[in-house]
Amino acid sequence: MIGFPKETPVPDIHSLAATPLCHLLGCRQPLILAGMGGVARAELAAAVSGFGGFGFLGMVREPLALIEREVAQVRRLTDQPFGVNLIPAGTARALLRSQVDLCIALGVSAVELFWDIDAWVIERLRSAGITVVHQVGSARDALHAQAAGAHALIAQGVEAGGHVWGRQPLLPLLDEVLGCVGIPVAAAGGLADGRDVGRVLAQGAQAAVLGTALMATTESFAHEVHKQRLVSGKAADTLLTEDFHVNWPPHAAVRVLPNAVTRGERGDPFTSAPQVIGEEEGRPIYLFSTDSPLRSMTGELETMALYAGKGIDRISAIVPAAERLRQIAEAAAAHLRLVGNAVQPLASPVCYAAEVQQGERQPVVAALQDLLLRERALTQLVFESLREAQGTALHPCLASLLHEQAKACGVLVRALRALDARPDAVPSGLCEQGRSMPDVQERLQWLTGVRREMAQQWQGLAGQLDGSCALACAEVSRLYQAALAPVEMGGD
Repeated sequence: MIGFPKETPVPDIHSLAATPLCHLLGCRQPLILAGMGGVARAELAAAVSGFGGFGFLGMVREPLALIEREVAQVRRLTDQPFGVNLIPAGTARALLRSQVDLCIALGVSAVELFWDIDAWVIERLRSAGITVVHQVGSARDALHAQAAGAHALIAQGVEAGGHVWGRQPLLPLLDEVLGCVGIPVAAAGGLADGRDVGRVLAQGAQAAVLGTALMATTESFAHEVHKQRLVSGKAADTLLTEDFHVNWPPHAAVRVLPNAVTRGERGDPFTSAPQVIGEEEGRPIYLFSTDSPLRSMTGELETMALYAGKGIDRISAIVPAAERLRQIAEAAAAHLRLVGNAVQPLASPVCYAAEVQQGERQPVVAALQDLLLRERALTQLVFESLREAQGTALHPCLASLLHEQAKACGVLVRALRALDARPDAVPSGLCEQGRSMPDVQERLQWLTGVRREMAQQWQGLAGQLDGSCALACAEVSRLYQAALAPVEMGGD
């Protein structure tokens, strides 16, 4: 038996508070096992869920019999909720449909999706009452997944091991996603210890997603060769590469530890003839494939994809998953207590201004909240317009506007956090007029006027804040003014 047996309650030795995302998933701790293909099998998923977190089985491209077996095994090991990770873009369509149908038939409570956003899969799962969590690498994808019906998101920073969808560092990405969407958001990418987890929870994430840290555990299905490389590796060693590409869509980068493939010692990954370097229960493992070394594999293990996130500097031993999670939870709780109990100075070199120093923080917070609601509504309208303008001459302009909108939302989230405030979730009716305009060109003209007004609001906020927040607000105002030129020209 791993984790905690069904009859044994989890000791209440840590104090991480459950979040709305925990309630949605049915877990007690805001700690999620990344659905790592091959690595996150029943033993590890059950250990995480048994601890009180939420375990995802990594079932990308796996045959139905294996999925059914792993789901049954988790249920034998724990009575706590868990989910299944599927990747539509990396799975043949017929198999994907069968996998989705099987998850529904098995009564899986949650499914994690990644890479391309497949609206059909999300709708099929939602209609069956399954909670859908979608991992994204940009604010634009976050908006897309929300529009498709995802119940929650995982913002994945470029620090993550394995397949990496976006190119932004986690912390600025998380702020942008939090500012743009209205559904729960978890954080992933280089998180390996309690300080990492405490930091993203304090930033507003509703859970931390752990991959590499839980790969380096006794329950992980990763091969011992891979685990030992994680323990001995360094963050500076990891690199993003497209060398491991077989079985995945083109231009899909992965973060790995260096080996003969990344050093170019095994030939050109895209022109070399297929070469078998290992096998798994009769299945050949090809050079340059996305397979990582598993317990069930033999062959040239060091030549396979050695996935690793940038948090490996903080992993020094292979330990049971419950032990690692306990250490992380306790340290994260301690970090949050320290942050929460710290006396916040009313003036600092970062963001606080004279008005705040004099105890007039609330008007500034109210102004930030109001602007964020307006920016979020505007961002949604720009996103909807971008989808309507697909393939037209207006698309590049709208894409640029959406990029700036996401950055603006991120700036406001950071400014609110600096003033010890959280974003208001109350929706804004600001954009109903623009949304009623069926012509995208006409809508762009309306957006021009709104953005001009909001640029002035940003400039006004810059005068009320100080330090980096003031500079960021002034920069957004400048960018808004610069972005208006092509829109205005388009209407001439």
